[in-house]
Amino acid sequence: MPKQNVPLIECSWEVCNQIGGIYTVLRSKVPAMIEQYGDDYTLLGPLVAKGIDAELEDIRDADDAIARAVKLLQKEGLEIRYARWLVTGRPKVVLIKPDLGAEKLAQYQEHYQKLYGIEKDPKNDLLNEMIVWSRLNFRFLEALNKELGHGSKMIAHFHEWMASLPILDLHKQHPDIRTVFTTHATLLGRYLASNYASFYKRLPSYDWEKEARHFGILPMVQIERLSAKYSNCFSTVSEITAKECKYLLGKEPEVITPNGLNIKRYVAMHEVQVKHQEFKDVLHDFTIGHFFPSYHFDLDKTLYFFTSGRYEFSNKGYDVSLRALALLNERMKQEKLDVTVVMFFVTNKEAWSINPKVLQSNGVLREIRKCVGEIQKQIGKRLYESAVGSDDDHRLPDTSAMVDDYWKLRYRRTIQSWKSDEWPYITTHNLKDDQNDDILNEMRAKKLFNSPKDKVKVVYHPEFINSTNPLFGIDYGNFVRGCHLGIFPSYYEPWGYTPLECIARGVATVTSDLSGFGNYVSAQDTGGVDHGVHVLRREGRTESQAIEDLANYLLDFVKLSRRYRIIQRNRAEDFSERFDWKQLLPEYEKAYQKAMA
Repeated sequence: MPKQNVPLIECSWEVCNQIGGIYTVLRSKVPAMIEQYGDDYTLLGPLVAKGIDAELEDIRDADDAIARAVKLLQKEGLEIRYARWLVTGRPKVVLIKPDLGAEKLAQYQEHYQKLYGIEKDPKNDLLNEMIVWSRLNFRFLEALNKELGHGSKMIAHFHEWMASLPILDLHKQHPDIRTVFTTHATLLGRYLASNYASFYKRLPSYDWEKEARHFGILPMVQIERLSAKYSNCFSTVSEITAKECKYLLGKEPEVITPNGLNIKRYVAMHEVQVKHQEFKDVLHDFTIGHFFPSYHFDLDKTLYFFTSGRYEFSNKGYDVSLRALALLNERMKQEKLDVTVVMFFVTNKEAWSINPKVLQSNGVLREIRKCVGEIQKQIGKRLYESAVGSDDDHRLPDTSAMVDDYWKLRYRRTIQSWKSDEWPYITTHNLKDDQNDDILNEMRAKKLFNSPKDKVKVVYHPEFINSTNPLFGIDYGNFVRGCHLGIFPSYYEPWGYTPLECIARGVATVTSDLSGFGNYVSAQDTGGVDHGVHVLRREGRTESQAIEDLANYLLDFVKLSRRYRIIQRNRAEDFSERFDWKQLLPEYEKAYQKAMA
């Protein structure tokens, strides 16, 4: 892939600012970009994230063009930093704080309305913050262009409407700065898919302006459309989103730039299984604490399924997942299968706190473990003394007599306090609005209550998992490694990182042909082997058909032998190499070459 030998500035609101999937795109892509572009590559983002000082190492005493442009803006009173981002690859970053007074905001609003017809919306704080920040980004790019000197060229790559406003003025005033605009999902498409059935069937017939005004997002959609129109190259992340762009943005993308990951492979195949076992044991501990006070099931015959992502009940396929799980539960009971499925729903919904009883159960479990440990030590010491101190009796002595009455009593009382007559909770947290929560209401409607007779158990965890989580104590990536299957039958998903993150960790996954990732996998030559990705057909099919198909697949998965699941685990990790950034970066290069041309 030829190197451009021109400065490449990649701009997003999610540079050093973790909000959603674009943060993962940018951060995971850094090592491949640095390998390709070196110090010609710089990220441009907002100076807004809390605790950002820990992630930055300021670049001091530099005299390159970027440093000179930064100093110029600092003299004008802007809060702006030039630093190394302390992630793998250590890229250069310029962060600008979008902090100007009402007078400047009004001036910028007037500028964009007068020149481009973008409507004002004084009450839209997000829009107005983006207007200020984008105008400052334009000022930085303008200053950098001047410092580079006459005849120099530069590529500026913008992600999503939140960052793309500078494209408009660059097109008019600085055509030597070549622009790329990538939309990861159209804003209007997300609203339409969430609110209207048969979104894809109706896509060609929507009146974009009428619908954008209806949802109160007209200025943002105008920005998207103008950015697509005026950029030197317009791209999106998948073929399925390209259709959306055609009808809602009025322009077809010129390049598809799929999202990847920085794939790290284990040297030995068995290490995939070793890591799975290590983190599956952590999930076993949670399961014991959550379910075993009420009843028991065989952990050796327990499978862990999960889904995760933003709380979009239909878009993310949570509705289809729950209905398929209810079917699976009934069929497993009918067939008297001796397997238990524990299904985790991991998303983000407002909650007061973790349920105190859930926390207490896990706390008492730790006390049981401590108590057992003390008894083990006591028995071990006294058993050894008995063995070496006996003249001729080789029989095993009564170990119960080797335990002090204090530890016997403490053991009984702890076990007794841990046991419960209630069924295990279906949610781990106290939600702020549990009466109107779609996931909870669907669980109630399908009678997924964690009954002792249920073969499918459900755990709704309305908070993203990280290493500080008191219920798991591991980060999300390791939680994924401990599971057997990720379920993501999305209705609206422009790309979809979650199934890709599964196979990168050797975990089988379900995606759908309405997600960018699933659509991309369907077009791949997979060699006809089970590579750990099942693409559920949803395009042109009814919801009930999709539910039936998903339930059938889940039942087949439950019946797989452990040996086959291990084989599938290794095949999934092998298949994930196709999504390494080094494999996908040439698509970005196409966009840059097109912009330069």
